[in-house]
Amino acid sequence: MRARNQTVLRDILRPDEGAIEDVITRYRRVAPAVTRIARSLSGNDRLRVRLGAHSSAGSDEVVCDPRLFQAAFNRGAPVTPAEVALASALHEVIHLISTDLDAKRPLPKRWPVETPSEEPVDLLDALVKTGGALAEAMFFTLEDARQEHRGLSAYPGARSVLADMYRAAYSAAMRGAGPLSQFSLACFLTCGGYSPRESLERRMDPRAAAALAESSGLLGDIVDSSDPWEVALLTLDVLSVARSHGLLTNLREDPTIAQQEAADQLDSEAVLESVDKMRLTSPIVRDADGYGDTKRSMEATSGLSERKGESEVGADAPTDQLLRVSEAATVFLPTGQTGRIIVGPVPASFSSFSGPGRQALVDTARRWGVAQRQVSGELFPMFAANQRRGLRSGYDQGDISPHAALFIGAGLYTRMYERRAARTRRKYAVSLLVDASASMLQPRTGATSIRSPWGMSAGLLGAWTLAHLCDELQIEFEVALFNRSFAARPADNEWSFTKGRSQVMAGLKQTQGSSAQRLSNTVNHYLVKPFDRSWRDHQDLLAGLFWTASEPGQAAAAARRDPRGTPPVSMFEKASNVDEFNLTLAAERMARLGAQVRVLVVLADGMTRGSVAALADTVNSIERSGTTVLGIGIGDDTVRAAYHRHQVVNQPDHLTRAVVEGVRSALRRSLSYWGMDSWWTRPARPSSNLWKEQSA
Repeated sequence: MRARNQTVLRDILRPDEGAIEDVITRYRRVAPAVTRIARSLSGNDRLRVRLGAHSSAGSDEVVCDPRLFQAAFNRGAPVTPAEVALASALHEVIHLISTDLDAKRPLPKRWPVETPSEEPVDLLDALVKTGGALAEAMFFTLEDARQEHRGLSAYPGARSVLADMYRAAYSAAMRGAGPLSQFSLACFLTCGGYSPRESLERRMDPRAAAALAESSGLLGDIVDSSDPWEVALLTLDVLSVARSHGLLTNLREDPTIAQQEAADQLDSEAVLESVDKMRLTSPIVRDADGYGDTKRSMEATSGLSERKGESEVGADAPTDQLLRVSEAATVFLPTGQTGRIIVGPVPASFSSFSGPGRQALVDTARRWGVAQRQVSGELFPMFAANQRRGLRSGYDQGDISPHAALFIGAGLYTRMYERRAARTRRKYAVSLLVDASASMLQPRTGATSIRSPWGMSAGLLGAWTLAHLCDELQIEFEVALFNRSFAARPADNEWSFTKGRSQVMAGLKQTQGSSAQRLSNTVNHYLVKPFDRSWRDHQDLLAGLFWTASEPGQAAAAARRDPRGTPPVSMFEKASNVDEFNLTLAAERMARLGAQVRVLVVLADGMTRGSVAALADTVNSIERSGTTVLGIGIGDDTVRAAYHRHQVVNQPDHLTRAVVEGVRSALRRSLSYWGMDSWWTRPARPSSNLWKEQSA
């Protein structure tokens, strides 16, 4: 049987699921319901509920700080994550909607002063002048409980979740608490309707229990009240009862003003410290400073947030980043590990470099001896026939490949006739993943002794050549980049990217502390040419990326001269990648195509930030699903330990050829597996033997 101090949350949540991005993900699942309830409570059909760096409330908008939800998840309570998400969000929204203490009034006649003024005064100022800091602390404690009792009366499920959370934290809050602290805790639970008074009295100091019994009528009046001024008056009465039972700090007969203020401050801290250990803290009802900060936050951001189109989009860069990370794709590795990866297109602004990029591609291909025409070679006749044949094909039906003369001349007519009833048309898919970290742009020794940044440029030339190969063979293909850094957006230029990165880092350091680096430097997967898009429409983009990679110095200089008119060349940061996440994502994407033959080529120049063992398990799992995985390492032999089919290259021309020849070899092997092991499935001349060991 579960002990009272055991929690469902700790049983079912992994240690990493308390991270802010996971908390926001759970909140967003219940956000539509929270918005509808908030509109119902406020009577405002235009009310919007969104997330922001600071909680705030206005006439048509409520902003919730996601850190409050994270604090709720980190508590011990016998509730589930979904219950915490909904209850904590409703709790915050209710307080933000219900709390309004700005209206100034003349002091009520019952106010305990000798000569009440007729001048309008502020409620909190009047309360502090009359009862000191203790009166303020007790007022917010009781007002907090009253709002929850009245606001959640129509939602008993959410109330029960809060009751479970408060009861689970009550024992720890009572531990070491003095009589005044015990009394304030009991007043909160009684006023909120979370626990019967009689059950609380049995665990309290006798003086505190007696004061609670005497205050029961006052607490009932507070629950029934809808006026904060009336709540303030009743709070002063409750404190009078506590004083009469000796719960406040004892002072000598003639204390000085300083002694009175010190005692008052000590008592107020005792109240807040004990109550804050139990309740869900909402800044707007914690104390006067929290109330003022929340109101000022809305005044400062209302102009900005009103320009937002959707109700749950943060109005500040740090919150936008948190939302972006929370919406990122979740990748599940065969080892049981999970992680988030941001997927999106490469910024379209790289097309602005397409002019010099196309010329650089022609010059580099000529210099390295990489053919750009008729790349498919001897594979073309077979693939052309494959595209023409349907379920049945043969000489006798008149459905003949344009290369029929070649087949007949080679004496292959019989074989064609025998296979006419076979399902011969197959779908192929090729995916190329290129490491896009800054190390790929670093100078390295190539074909000559001159050091040049050829790592990424050679990989992108391989992508360009591979695109021609797949285009000639009418094979579906994609090209993607992966890195770990601040994620660029599709419309980013150099100026917007660097500005957004600095704003996010500064804001997250304030709100998330040590987690800022993890939340800003994310695992990113950029699609240069997706499967479902035309190669012709993405040639300029790939050409611009090639020029950036082949001439990084010139690209950086252009970005410094005109940051608003150049692509975000700063997006290529030096950081270790998590290769296994990107492989899993690409393999899942290919599997959804339904292609029978799938080839995944990975090009990287360093060790994964995860583990080589996890990468090897991922590669093995992908290959067991029927996908051929080829690993190419640039001057790094990690691929030997992680990939069954691998190649380490140290020359730019070798790298480009390895990409193309690896895919060609895999395609030949697929034809052989399907029984088409005739002469046209073998290379006309020996290849560079880059894949000899793996293909044997």
